[in-house]
Amino acid sequence: MNGPKKDYSYCMSKNILVSVAWPYASGSRHLGHIGGAYLPADIFARYNRMIGNNVIMVSGSDVHGTPITVRADDEGVEPIEIVNRYHAEFLSYWEKLNIQWDNYTTTMTDNHKEVTQEMFLKIKENGFIEKNKSIQAFDPKENKFLPDRYVEGECPKCNYLEARGDQCDSCGITLDPEELINPKSKINGNPAEFKETEHYFLKLSALNDKLADWLNTKKGWRPHVINFSKSFVDEGLQDRAITRDLDWGIEIPDNELGDGKKIYVWFEAVIGYLSASKEWAINNGTPEAWKDFWLDKNAESYYFVGKDNVPFHAIIWPAMLLAYGDLNLPTNVPANQYILIKGEKASASRGVGKTLNDYLDEWNPDSLRYSLASILPEQNDSEISEDEMIRRNNEELVAAWGNLVQRVFSQYINNFDDLDTTFEYEKIDEVLLEGAKNCFIATGEMIEKVELKSSLQNVMAYVNSINAYLNETEPWKVIKEDKKRASAILHCAITSIDACATMFTPFMPTTSKIVSDAIQKENQNSWGINEIKKGAPLKNIGHLFKKFD
Repeated sequence: MNGPKKDYSYCMSKNILVSVAWPYASGSRHLGHIGGAYLPADIFARYNRMIGNNVIMVSGSDVHGTPITVRADDEGVEPIEIVNRYHAEFLSYWEKLNIQWDNYTTTMTDNHKEVTQEMFLKIKENGFIEKNKSIQAFDPKENKFLPDRYVEGECPKCNYLEARGDQCDSCGITLDPEELINPKSKINGNPAEFKETEHYFLKLSALNDKLADWLNTKKGWRPHVINFSKSFVDEGLQDRAITRDLDWGIEIPDNELGDGKKIYVWFEAVIGYLSASKEWAINNGTPEAWKDFWLDKNAESYYFVGKDNVPFHAIIWPAMLLAYGDLNLPTNVPANQYILIKGEKASASRGVGKTLNDYLDEWNPDSLRYSLASILPEQNDSEISEDEMIRRNNEELVAAWGNLVQRVFSQYINNFDDLDTTFEYEKIDEVLLEGAKNCFIATGEMIEKVELKSSLQNVMAYVNSINAYLNETEPWKVIKEDKKRASAILHCAITSIDACATMFTPFMPTTSKIVSDAIQKENQNSWGINEIKKGAPLKNIGHLFKKFD
């Protein structure tokens, strides 16, 4: 818990954009989605707000992805019905989990359409979009071209048998349908044919060297993100179609290709980070405020995604930004790896793991946030089990943290109406409080490097040091002989507990606020030790967490 001193009171405020992967509004989410992107982003954003940075966290429901039309076809309904159902469900997730958005929107807004079309035209004007002919999967029985996600086959790289026409879920490589081995139509299972069609292409090949140069400047990225990205670019980028023969999506802003084509979702969805920022600015009555995050060269931008989204956020989106010009490129893409359940990637569509609603019905949201944050797959895939989640809840939240708060509060409330104000701290007390100062510094530095799992472990280690301090000082015994000394011990413990509540806030905002609000303070630091009022009464807060049997 040691580390260099850092004074947050003198930090210059920074503009920080927290961009979070847009979930397809096509099905319920699971723990893998939450632990992969949404919870880490919320922790990071909350911390940065606490230290005084100017933060906006944006995302929204992706309504144009072909998984939506696949589900709509399966259910025999219009895509908009699927979109409305799952967008509403996502909004309920964020409320229950206390995910704090500055703007959570959809890709169906007029604003998003306008921003997408403007970006398309500007990139085209700059010479990085051109027409070309290509082959596309075609279903002769249905007599129509197939969107990439309507095609499945064997991955040519890892031989995964259910690779999609745009990407393999197993190895993460991006694909075109014609690269699949034995490609089949998802509509009827028949072999896919390939026919020539004309589309607009993003000239990634012309941006290859600029991307390579930019990636070489990136320091502190997670190894799996930077290594994958560099190797991808080193192999040489191929131009990629950004339109498709679709009737669901955003219209192409010119008519050079004729009817029956739309902007492809992979191109327009990432533009959502920009359109959501502009929408946020408009909604707040400051329509130019988005520029603070996109044009200010000192601003920072972080993209929280799963590792299957690395190619789109560490390669393709930066390429689009370079092609457009002037807009800030990502500061970091802290992509998480997969959360595994019995060795398989959590997947609602494949029935691996419960849906999020299953857990929200049973768990305190803060307990769920804590359990997930404890196993975040930051460097490697992480296995999760309900047994392990329950163990962490019972042993760490209930027995270590919750019990600590309860026994200190009850000692105080039961023995003191007015704590003696004349006590002095002894060496053991000062050591504990110095530990809190060091913990603030180390925890903050870890969060800034997006090492969230380690930062949470750091705070829990300090909780354990408070418990060890109490076991050594034994205020429940001291109070019988030396009430002044007991008051000093309890005051020190309450100050340390308040420090933990502050450091836990990004991870467990609801229960941390309960603890913090129960303690009266001489001062209130957003990130740092508060001076606790001597003699001030504590509120009795009851049990913070429930124990699972």
